[in-house]
Amino acid sequence: MKFTDGFWQVRPGVTALYAQEAYDLDARGDRLVVTAPTKVIEKRGDVLNRPVLTVTLSSPLEGVVRVRIEHHRGGKSSPGFDLPGAVEGAGTAETDAAGGTLTTGGLTARVTAGHPWRLEFSHEGRLLTGSGPKSVGYMSLGAGAPVIAEPTGVTGISTTGLATAAHYVHEQLDLGVGELVYGLGERFGPLVKNGQTIDIWNADGGTSSEQAYKNVPFYLSNRGYGVLVNHPEHVSFEVGSEAVERVQFSTAGESLEYFVIAGPTPVEVLERYTALTGRPARVPAWSYGLWLSTSFTTDYDEETVASFVDGMRERELPFSVFHFDCFWMREFNWTDLEWDPRTFPDPEGMLARLRDRGLKVSAWINPYIAQRSALFDVARDAGYLVRRPDGTVWQWDLWQAGMALVDFTNPDATAWFQEQLRGLLRQGVDALKTDFGERIPIDVVWHDGSDPETMHNLYTQRYNEAVFAVLEEERGEGEAVVFARSATTGGQRMPVHWGGDNSSSFVSMAESLRGGLSLAMSGFGFWSHDIGGFEGTPDAAVFKRWLAFGLLSSHSRLHGSTSYRVPWAFDDEAVDVAREFTELKMSLMPYLYRAGIEAHERGIPVMRPMQLAFPDDPGAAYLDRQYLLGPDLLVAPVFSEHGEVDVYLPAGTWTSLLSGEVVEGGCWRREQHGFDSLPLYVRGGAVLPLGARRDRPDYAYGTGLTLAVAPGGVDGVESVQVVEPDGTVIAFEAERRGGRVRLRSLDGRDFVAKVIGTPGEIESVDGEVELHR
Repeated sequence: MKFTDGFWQVRPGVTALYAQEAYDLDARGDRLVVTAPTKVIEKRGDVLNRPVLTVTLSSPLEGVVRVRIEHHRGGKSSPGFDLPGAVEGAGTAETDAAGGTLTTGGLTARVTAGHPWRLEFSHEGRLLTGSGPKSVGYMSLGAGAPVIAEPTGVTGISTTGLATAAHYVHEQLDLGVGELVYGLGERFGPLVKNGQTIDIWNADGGTSSEQAYKNVPFYLSNRGYGVLVNHPEHVSFEVGSEAVERVQFSTAGESLEYFVIAGPTPVEVLERYTALTGRPARVPAWSYGLWLSTSFTTDYDEETVASFVDGMRERELPFSVFHFDCFWMREFNWTDLEWDPRTFPDPEGMLARLRDRGLKVSAWINPYIAQRSALFDVARDAGYLVRRPDGTVWQWDLWQAGMALVDFTNPDATAWFQEQLRGLLRQGVDALKTDFGERIPIDVVWHDGSDPETMHNLYTQRYNEAVFAVLEEERGEGEAVVFARSATTGGQRMPVHWGGDNSSSFVSMAESLRGGLSLAMSGFGFWSHDIGGFEGTPDAAVFKRWLAFGLLSSHSRLHGSTSYRVPWAFDDEAVDVAREFTELKMSLMPYLYRAGIEAHERGIPVMRPMQLAFPDDPGAAYLDRQYLLGPDLLVAPVFSEHGEVDVYLPAGTWTSLLSGEVVEGGCWRREQHGFDSLPLYVRGGAVLPLGARRDRPDYAYGTGLTLAVAPGGVDGVESVQVVEPDGTVIAFEAERRGGRVRLRSLDGRDFVAKVIGTPGEIESVDGEVELHR
């Protein structure tokens, strides 16, 4: 939302009013209230006929400052996001002759009294960012402003044409020299957001556009703080693009609320952010296994499904979940949640047969009710569908003929939809792929009176909450899995999420990874993507390279649009690559499952951007083609057929898990890899727990466990934990002294130990073993 014409002028039709001074500061216990006139008050008459902006500082959580900017306080106000971690009175306000402060933990917000306007945020004495002159703005659009064709006919400025109004409030926060911005949801363009204009507006644009399925108005700075704009409505971010020295964010209406979240490290910022907005649920161990899909528009029936299952078993390809995509229901009927009797005449029997083969089952759903569905009339007559202002049901023909939307602001509609899902789960379905939820209209009326622009982005949250809740009720806590495409702030509480509709190319493979890393920077702990790409059919090289990447992601799914993704459809080598990397992932389950627990407990993603893991390394600042999988494994997917790949290793010792080569970091490496390999390095000194089984993800990790020690590291003692799928914690202690490592089981259990890169293994004696690194 750009209001200015260069640095000096505003655009035609725009009237800009800025907070000019902190005229009056009032400390009210846990709040600091500032009266900020839009002109410097020089004489008594200046207070007349003069708009003021009220800026209120408070704290919803230690280390977090809330800033609320209001013009007319009686105007329409955003409900904001659900903040399950918010508390009252976490800050202390004070005033003095120089101004006022709001302090919460180590974070202090200070407003300087008088002119010019200045609000600064510092953590333990270190300046993070600030709001200076012409930063806090109230913008009015009048004659001469562009007219956006909207149902309301409102004049406005928007890069999307979706959020138009007569008035906007914006804030601009300083960008320091070398400061970089990450996050803002799952975005597929450059990982560093500097120089971009980003609209927080959920859209079904695929992975090859500036649109996003998962828009999150939260950004993370490499200066050790984060900012959440607490508006589910359309928010526009100009990250060093309108004012190159600042991040601007704006939203329509009379008020704007945002939070500054302290670190000082990026990990600590995410911990605080997810403490405020909610952390990912714990996901079951079986969900980490390979998911095999029917694909989208392919022909399939039970015989096809059985042939896929048999084909995987015959080729010794471990997989854990079979997914039924859209056409498990009859065409034109989505969603009726009834198996198409022409292709699946005995769904209960089929699901039981899959279960008997050790598989979990996933089924596709969306929140739309097609006109042909048997559920349409029921929902329409009961008032469960979203309506237009004239009282008629909102419908259109894109996607499904005559489709309508379930109104999740209606508790009865939500309960009704959940009851339909409950029947499906009781048939034997274990997980639900919650597709869509982005194309939500604004020319509608919601049951609870919600503002349509608020509900556009928030709809996906209500949709996924409804589905996740019924999964938890039916399957139990820690067993619920959605496979969601759309999300916004708080969506991380309901994993897993996948990257949406990508293409079958190396370029799309790389953009998918950028989207996943950007989402990780936005507080999401678990992420997946369609191996091989969704649109089109990948050539064998793309598929094989994508297999390695996909099976070294938190969750792994073989899925396409018009063609199957069974490995033997490509070539024999693809079968071998699929087997090798699936078995590798299964052996890594003690390590991966613990990383998932950490995501649940601390909000740290399983797939960690390099900037999150190495914030003090300038060499990591722009990396978007590699990541850490958990705390100690560095993964660099290969994005080419010939196998040449550049990988950056931060300072320290790194050991290839696949070849055993030991490398000193602090440098770039150009490597060559076959389809059965990629750069996969273990951090120096890490103790990697490896499981004994390679055929499934959910097994007793402590039985036959190997502790693999990487060369390097520093002397000292650290704890190593393995968490079993049933929640049992197995604890070990690793003591490093002068090139030796003593490993000790705290409960005396036996284990095997080895140094990565050496052939020998040592059985523990009485739960202890000593290794030479």
